Amino acid sequence: MSEKEVKSSKKSQPSCQSLARGLRIIDILASYPDGCPLAKISEEAGLNKSTVHRLLQELISNEYVQNCINPGNYRLTSKLLVIGHNVVSSTNIYNVITPHLERLNFCYSQTVNFSMRDNDHAILLYKLNPSSSLLKTRTSIGQSMPLYCTAMGKVYLAFSDDASIDAYIINHQHLFNKITENTLVDPAALKNEIINIRQSLIAFDNEENELGISCIAAPIFDLNNENVYAISLSATTKRLESLGIDKVKEHVLKTAAAISKDLGCADYFKNARSAV
Repeated sequence: MSEKEVKSSKKSQPSCQSLARGLRIIDILASYPDGCPLAKISEEAGLNKSTVHRLLQELISNEYVQNCINPGNYRLTSKLLVIGHNVVSSTNIYNVITPHLERLNFCYSQTVNFSMRDNDHAILLYKLNPSSSLLKTRTSIGQSMPLYCTAMGKVYLAFSDDASIDAYIINHQHLFNKITENTLVDPAALKNEIINIRQSLIAFDNEENELGISCIAAPIFDLNNENVYAISLSATTKRLESLGIDKVKEHVLKTAAAISKDLGCADYFKNARSAV
């Protein structure tokens, strides 16, 4: 490294440090929507008050932070909300999900699915088939799937409000066909399963839609904490058992959480359990 480059590097270090400290203050204030006193910010940031005050003034001048009515307290402005909204609005969902789903597919070499809810159905938007298996599930991209007997469908039901679930059952119960001997067609049994899904954040299709094929699904939440999407992993029941259902379940859930984070969901497990 030349002498000029060394000097330039040394000059940039304080700027980088100030940037990191400023971002830390933003993170702290995000937890205090009603405002936070300087002393508390200083304590949580591990910085002296004069440094925090200087950084706050810089953030205020750039309209990221504002003074509260209560003197000596600070809060974030809506500028960050606008930035976040612009980022999410410009996000291509396939660019977000593809790396996550490819890793899940590669890890187990089983079918991985991604869907969105469309009223009273789930629409398959993306599918990765096993790379080293001849088994192919019969679903195809663009296919409309019922909610009551598919893992991703049951996810969407579980994270609907109770009134919507009741309305779905009333309006669709006459369409609840026993596709296999395992298909749930009893409303009480379906509601019990929904309770379990809300608690575990995992839904199962135990050969309910296709004999010999089981499926594990998890919800995806966006910036508004809405369950618009879901992912699942499908395999033969025997293969799932040999892989370890608990292991696969945890991996599917972590993948859903990672995608949700990329879509702006701040705390997947906390928000998911408060979504209904």
